[in-house]
Amino acid sequence: MQMYQRSFFLLLIIYIGFISLGLPDGSFGLVWPLISKELSLPIGLAGTIVILGTILSGCSGFLSGKAINRMGTGAIVLVSCILTGSGLLAMGHIHGALALYAITIPLGIGAGAVDAGLNSFVAQHYSGRHMNWLHACWGIGATTGPLLMGYSLNHDSGWRGGYTLLASIQLSLSLLFLLSLNLWSSVPAKQEHSHVEDTTGNILLKTANSLPGYLSMLAFVLYVGVETMTGLWIGTILMSGRGFSPETASLCTASYYGAITGGRFIIGFVVDRIGNRRLIRYGLGIALIGALLFTCSGGPAPALLSLTLIGGGFAPIYPCLMHEVPQRFTTKDVAIVIGRQTGASYLGAAAIPALAGWVAQTALPGLPLLTLGGVITLLVCIWFLDRVTPVS
Repeated sequence: MQMYQRSFFLLLIIYIGFISLGLPDGSFGLVWPLISKELSLPIGLAGTIVILGTILSGCSGFLSGKAINRMGTGAIVLVSCILTGSGLLAMGHIHGALALYAITIPLGIGAGAVDAGLNSFVAQHYSGRHMNWLHACWGIGATTGPLLMGYSLNHDSGWRGGYTLLASIQLSLSLLFLLSLNLWSSVPAKQEHSHVEDTTGNILLKTANSLPGYLSMLAFVLYVGVETMTGLWIGTILMSGRGFSPETASLCTASYYGAITGGRFIIGFVVDRIGNRRLIRYGLGIALIGALLFTCSGGPAPALLSLTLIGGGFAPIYPCLMHEVPQRFTTKDVAIVIGRQTGASYLGAAAIPALAGWVAQTALPGLPLLTLGGVITLLVCIWFLDRVTPVS
């Protein structure tokens, strides 16, 4: 098989892997009312399960860098896929809260490791176009998962059959990863500068344990936290806070997520020409305008426009920050930094929405201010990150 064919075939497998990563994410919330009723579990237990899974995914992603350097990306992704597939299969046979907690362990660990592994590999071996399309693939999976679960519910297989269906997809994918294991080492890395100096001879590329390394983690805590928080609380803000109908609130929510996913597909066509850093700045500017509009305007039309702007502005930030890592850090630290960024993103996804929940209980109208403040703080953080990792 020619080099180009191997690279293209492996890229397709990676895309499929990221689609499968998104499959369970939207499914659990959909069927949780059915699970809690059938197993006589408190409805609020879902929050604990999600937090546990998020923490485990964060720890797994944070620690994955050294494992990837030692074992290789292909092996890590294969093991992670087996873990998540086995967890989903077991999910279809649970009969109590203890089993639910136990199953969350392989699901969380597997999701965090495969997330970090695929991001690291694409950042080092493919262009920014493919990094953006990779994350658009997650959106496809997150949309498809509930549809597959709904198909199972409508055909009398129930939520247990739905999880068996999702598990069969994941385990089939693990077989595909196994058969293609040799491809991961045959695709060459992009030609990066291994030793970049400025005019005074100072090394520009940074190590993981440096100020830029910590700033990069903070950027992911902020971005993923604000993105998750905004999406989670849109319905509450619009229906409970502004009196919108459920139909209008659902349209606004769909516009937010649709702008993120669609934006990443579109950005894939221009990112290699415009550049990661410039697109991140443009995205933050658009998101800032959207957040200001969402904070200051209360009608349905401004809400729809503002959430579309926020989602479209958010679209390039995660994939472009990931893809820029090899331009900021030494080659041996790329996998470690991306693993830590992945772990930080899960921390943000758990902590910032929880903070928003506390605000919602005391001052619901103040939630849009959290989005606005988060965008401004993220803008400052990335400005400092760019300053301490100048372009060569």
